Amino acid sequence: MPGRPRTQIFLASTLYGAATLAAALDAGCFSPAGRRLLLVANSAAVPETTPSLDAAPGFELLRERFDGVLSWNETISPFHPSGWSPRPDDAPLWERHLRLLWGLGSDDVELVVESLQVSPAHALALCFPDAPLDVYADGLMSYGPTRNKLDPLVGTRVRRLLHLDLVPGLVPLLLTEFGVEAELVPTEAFTAVLGELAAAAPEIEAPAGAALLLGQYLSALDILTPEEEERLHLRMLRGAAGRGHRAVVFKPHPSAPARWSRMLEDEAERLGVELTVLDTPMLAEVVYQRARPALVAGCYSTALLTARALYGLPVARTGTDLLLERLTPYQNSNRVPVTLVDALLPDLEAPEGSAAAPPAGGELTGLLAAVGFAMQPQIYPALREAAERYLAAHLDARTRRYFKRRRLTALALPGAVPSQLAFLPRNPTVRKVARRARAVQRRLARKALRATKPAKPAKPAKSTVSA
Repeated sequence: MPGRPRTQIFLASTLYGAATLAAALDAGCFSPAGRRLLLVANSAAVPETTPSLDAAPGFELLRERFDGVLSWNETISPFHPSGWSPRPDDAPLWERHLRLLWGLGSDDVELVVESLQVSPAHALALCFPDAPLDVYADGLMSYGPTRNKLDPLVGTRVRRLLHLDLVPGLVPLLLTEFGVEAELVPTEAFTAVLGELAAAAPEIEAPAGAALLLGQYLSALDILTPEEEERLHLRMLRGAAGRGHRAVVFKPHPSAPARWSRMLEDEAERLGVELTVLDTPMLAEVVYQRARPALVAGCYSTALLTARALYGLPVARTGTDLLLERLTPYQNSNRVPVTLVDALLPDLEAPEGSAAAPPAGGELTGLLAAVGFAMQPQIYPALREAAERYLAAHLDARTRRYFKRRRLTALALPGAVPSQLAFLPRNPTVRKVARRARAVQRRLARKALRATKPAKPAKPAKSTVSA
């Protein structure tokens, strides 16, 4: 309503996200408001044992951009931020409660959130059903499709998607089903904010010019087992040593177990490599500025692309082939980040100079459209034609890894079956026969299973005694 005060609420769950918001504010991406509040959410599995972003080194510098800092965890306690959202009938009560608790009164409220598809962003959007929404990208996932179908009462309120230019020329798919347009946060503003954080960070006990290995906690996402992730980190170390790096810095994930560092130390000693483990939690971008590594290696971390796009550092990836095979279901939202890193960056374990040229702008856009449609065909039906074009022209031994034959078959896309049999997936008679064959196969399997079960012993006959 005209004349009423306006309050902007910015939701952040990571220091990287808070830095992105600070850069957007510095660049004038938001209209003036009476108050700007930063709402901090700690979405760690056990928030009580994991420091929140407002306890991170350098946060006080970001805090200056806001008129106040609120805690979403305290607001909804004892519920977990990732698992709670208001019931539809309770949303008006929650809005009234939050307006009283946060002193919003009758202000017009605008929300700026990340990852709108899931809580806590989705829960906050439900609590303020009339508030317009701006979404900012939380890394490479914004280039992929919306992970699940959003209620139009939420999706149509989104005005724009703010994102960093991590893959120059590539436009994010996220929320395009609602006609949401992407808007770049200026790179200069973001690197300036990161420079502030680097100046406030504690000293780094790491040699300049070393190779930097970025650890991720993929076993926590049930993508890899802990043993497989340990082996992945060892592959990174061996790959860096194989490229001639004698000084290596390992930056573990904050939630990773300490034993991973010990295994790396043992392997580094065997390889004759000087290994430094960064135990102090800080953004990888801060390490880039402080230590200026000669190489940045990892699996599919967003920090790989910031190293390349924002700092011009040499980068390499490891393990993306394994992840492309393991990600289930195909709609897993990590698929697009893994695909982009695999397509754009050289393999750490391959000989230098042997990597194929990364896809050009048009080809990369086609790859994103094809993967996005295969992931969410019901949300993005308009992408079918672009997906068919890409697959017909570019599907080969190299790009086959980005698609599952079963998925292509289910969607009747090129590459599902040999070209001479391409009519089969669309043939209703063939599909009907296939369904019947599968039903018969299941019945035979059940009969075979019953036949292998041992027969139950016969019950002994009851004896009768004459009176």
